[in-house]
Amino acid sequence: MSVEQPLWQALTAYRVLTLLYALGLCVYSFDDYDHPAGAVVYMAVLTLWTALTFRMVSSAERCTRRFLVGDLGIAVTGILLTPLVDNHDRIAEGTPTLPSIWTMGAVLGFAIKGGWRWGASASTVVCAANVIERGEFAQDTIHMLSLVWVASVGIGYVVEVARASERTLARALRIEAATRERERLARDIHDSVLQVLAMVQRRGAAIGGEAAELGRMAGEQEIALRTLVSTGLVTPSRGADGVDAVPDLPDPDGLPDAVGPSAEPSVPGPERSDGGPCDLRALLAPHAGSRVTFSEPGAPVVLPAGVAGELAAAVGAALDNVRVHAGQDAHAWILLEDEPDAVMVTVRDDGPGIPEGRLADAEAEGRLGVALSIRGRLRDLGGTAAWISAPGQGTEVELTVPKASARKAKAKGEAAR
Repeated sequence: MSVEQPLWQALTAYRVLTLLYALGLCVYSFDDYDHPAGAVVYMAVLTLWTALTFRMVSSAERCTRRFLVGDLGIAVTGILLTPLVDNHDRIAEGTPTLPSIWTMGAVLGFAIKGGWRWGASASTVVCAANVIERGEFAQDTIHMLSLVWVASVGIGYVVEVARASERTLARALRIEAATRERERLARDIHDSVLQVLAMVQRRGAAIGGEAAELGRMAGEQEIALRTLVSTGLVTPSRGADGVDAVPDLPDPDGLPDAVGPSAEPSVPGPERSDGGPCDLRALLAPHAGSRVTFSEPGAPVVLPAGVAGELAAAVGAALDNVRVHAGQDAHAWILLEDEPDAVMVTVRDDGPGIPEGRLADAEAEGRLGVALSIRGRLRDLGGTAAWISAPGQGTEVELTVPKASARKAKAKGEAAR
């Protein structure tokens, strides 16, 4: 809903209430008018106009410039007719004009529609009409007209600020949505295309000949693709524990970080959806092997399929980093814990740990394994990813997904279908 819509609704009610007030004043002063018939005719016209234009002030689209000019004309006409209907003594005493405070509704319509400049222009016209009706610059007239002018300008300025804020919020929401979609695509690219290109580069260089040229071209394309998907998406950041995120550090020989010398590219996780429940153990069990130990609880760890798939993919990305940075001989342990309010997966290795200063450099180079494939996934799930590492003591990655966030993700997926 537009931030100014409540103002239009309030103006609609204001016009009705002030019309009733003006009619009450007319009835109360009926015997004091010099020409009461003229007052009755004007009030009848004012009532009919208010009734016929009731919906015109219900929204900015219906409230046109032509209507605003006509509305202001009705108000000014009533002000200028007051000396012809009422007597001079009553006017000199400060008796209200025929439209009375109904006039303020016409001025506020200009302020809400066009901002403070429109409000100032309309209130100036009303002020001039009141001075002509009174015939002098009386103190009470100046006081009342000053209030009208200040109120219209103030409300017009508030409307302009609200509109600017609404545009800024809408633009921010569009940018956030676009950024999240780009990050999702970047994660998928990192988990598949970039790793295949890195493998082609490594094996091409090892085979030699025409394969070496093919590997060189694959390496160039990998660098270009990394630059493309990382631009505007990855910024150096620190985790909640104050430790920099673990990036995909380059191999000692300077080759890309996707796979080890003899490893195949990581297979993307299971097809992700927001369907029914899924046992997370079944998705993590295939990672177990001679150098990967998987420890699981005895009971199923049930999560929505989409949440389980994303969490399993994040674990796969963490194991890719173990193979690359800890070496092919490193051992890794996966611990799955089903807490009452959260699901936790810990990936630990016995590698050399994280060298000082390598974290920010890796993200700046466009290496997305941690920034998007791990941290980005957990953030989208409403969870957290924390790293604990010390040189020579290995690295531990703790992935936590609150069960409340998992239920929300499931409900969101069901609503989308």
